[in-house]
Amino acid sequence: QVQLVESGGGLVQPGGSLRLSCAASGSIVSFRTMGWYRQAPGKQRELVADITTTGSINYADYVEGRFTISRDNAKNTVYLQVNSLKPDDTAVYYCNAMGPLTNYWGQGTQVTVSS
Repeated sequence: QVQLVESGGGLVQPGGSLRLSCAASGSIVSFRTMGWYRQAPGKQRELVADITTTGSINYADYVEGRFTISRDNAKNTVYLQVNSLKPDDTAVYYCNAMGPLTNYWGQGTQVTVSS
């Protein structure tokens, strides 16, 4: 069992930036894909970005070059740099670790974009 702990969320003004972190309690090397998802009130959880063990990256269309995902296998941590934030980016951001037979979620970190 691997625990995922997200951090770095908060209240930010439109146009601002945050760096979200997802720290795993164990090695993330065995997870084929590490990803960030988000869920806004009244909406379904949706993919933000994911990254494979080989470094292949996938972003949701709405990211539009504003977000950057990265993983540090040595630190068992995945990051999401979010820039040029918009009010529509307000959501709980969740970390996900997916392996051949496993699928773990963190508890989420709240990102609120408001003036």
